[in-house]
Amino acid sequence: MSQPYNTQLRDAAPAAGTAAGRPAPEPIRLPGRVPRQRYRPAQSNIPDDVAVRDMLKRAVAQHMRQEKVVPPLSLPELRDHAMAVVRETGVDAIYGDYLSVLVNNEAWKDDLARIPYEKRLFLVPKCLRVEELCPAPFDEFGLLCKECGLCSLHDLTVEAERLGYAVLVAEGSALVTKMVETGTIEAIVGVSCLNVLEKCFPHLEAAAIPGISIPLLQDDCVNTTVDINWIWDALHLTAADKSYRLDLDALKTTVSSWFDHDSLAAIMGDAAGETEEIARTWMARAGKRWRPFLSTCVYMAQQGDGDLLDAPPHDLKKLAVAIECFHKASLIHDDIEDGDVERYEEQSLHMEYGVPVALNVGDFLLGEGYRLIGEVAVPADTKVEMLQAAAAGHVTLSRGQGAELCWARAPRPLSSLDVLQIFRQKTAPAFEVALRLGALYAGVDRGSQEVLKIYSESLGIAYQVRDDLEDFSGESDSHDLRDLRPSLLLAIAHKRAKNGEEKELMEALWNREQNYDDVADQVQRIFRERDVVEKARDLLAAYEEQAVQSLRPLTSPTLKGLLRRVIGKIFGQPTLEGYCSEFEARNAAGRKVGAESTG
Repeated sequence: MSQPYNTQLRDAAPAAGTAAGRPAPEPIRLPGRVPRQRYRPAQSNIPDDVAVRDMLKRAVAQHMRQEKVVPPLSLPELRDHAMAVVRETGVDAIYGDYLSVLVNNEAWKDDLARIPYEKRLFLVPKCLRVEELCPAPFDEFGLLCKECGLCSLHDLTVEAERLGYAVLVAEGSALVTKMVETGTIEAIVGVSCLNVLEKCFPHLEAAAIPGISIPLLQDDCVNTTVDINWIWDALHLTAADKSYRLDLDALKTTVSSWFDHDSLAAIMGDAAGETEEIARTWMARAGKRWRPFLSTCVYMAQQGDGDLLDAPPHDLKKLAVAIECFHKASLIHDDIEDGDVERYEEQSLHMEYGVPVALNVGDFLLGEGYRLIGEVAVPADTKVEMLQAAAAGHVTLSRGQGAELCWARAPRPLSSLDVLQIFRQKTAPAFEVALRLGALYAGVDRGSQEVLKIYSESLGIAYQVRDDLEDFSGESDSHDLRDLRPSLLLAIAHKRAKNGEEKELMEALWNREQNYDDVADQVQRIFRERDVVEKARDLLAAYEEQAVQSLRPLTSPTLKGLLRRVIGKIFGQPTLEGYCSEFEARNAAGRKVGAESTG
């Protein structure tokens, strides 16, 4: 499992020596391995595409707001509303039962949020454990988890218990009914398959028990999967979180709108010459805007008012634009230093205008970033901290880029830790600056700002690991392997390569003595046979989990909940997989129970 948050590395400065009185940081260490979710198609009456599932949740929320529905809802009412959403969205009516679950969840969402954690039951099925490896025994109530760390079920149950939930690892509508009838719990967050949820609805409706249900994506009890971020959101749902209804997609769209030409003029002032015009055009060019989005998220969480999305403070926009100025400047300089001719599927800036103009535009954007921070109306000591945070991030990023450039002068094989150290310096500081500036502007307490440092490091490294994976898969507009830059995949392959031809090929690539395109087939074969991509994906999952775990000390439910949701927004929606034998005999008569597992 991942390391506790307080053992993670915070300082992104170079590993050797000291500078300006700062102590040398600990060397970077690999996070503990975590169970990684793997894709399995959803059953036919549940959308297989997570984007469609998210769209349906938003559509249901909008429908329920318009209809002003009051719970509890009978099963016929649930189905009526579900079919209304079918008509409104145009999706296949086969998703009616799934939509009924979403309707019921939305109807009870606010009621459940007002109920204390200690009055709630978290009910999860045994089929989410790794059957053949699980050492946990059973009693009459269900699984007695040993917290062995072999599956993600452990993380969910430990977190639920930490919050104060009663936790049961069991399944079946009879047990749910029994718990409701005792009157010892006032709300349920449950995970189960659709057919069990349908049986539970009448009991929950009769008892008027607020409940949120997360359906398993399969009901065959073998290697079942579920939307893990949905479980996390439901577990942490509380009225104290003032932004739990905040639509992150809408927030992302709003932040992105600040970077069109007219918005930039309103935020930065009118362009005074050609340099400014080139810089504004570059700022408005495509980009994911994750860094200004993060800064805005921290502010929204601290304010706890989703209505601010309609009229965000002008100074917040200035901070967001300043953060993007720093990022876009670094891209200009990186492209020149790395010899990249394309960015965003267009000519890179130095190819379009020449190196001198591009360098100057990059420098101009750095100056603009500091100018915008200087114009933000905050107390003088806060402004000093903002400028110090931005400068420290700039210095650390330059050190990371410098390490890569110096390696290019004398290339040699790098270990995974060497590559991750470069990631730590090149990428994580930009996330930390974005979060820190948002936190300082919003008035986030010191303890929470320390948590943001740890969160930023894990988030930044995970982001760069994913970038390496996307390079290899062709999903990115860069390709570090083809360009022979420090690559995590190449580091893993070098370590795992067999002595002889494989090792020689990896060393030739690291030493920039071999053109990647000439040996791409061989490299891909080695990657497959040595499980290189799988190992990189394991590391990605581990750093994502480390980012999640780093949030535990946060005392603000709003900030914690929002930053957890951000991880899902940046890295997508993983599914939690497991194995179930409870209904094996019913679903696969004659097959030995426990014959399949996720191990």
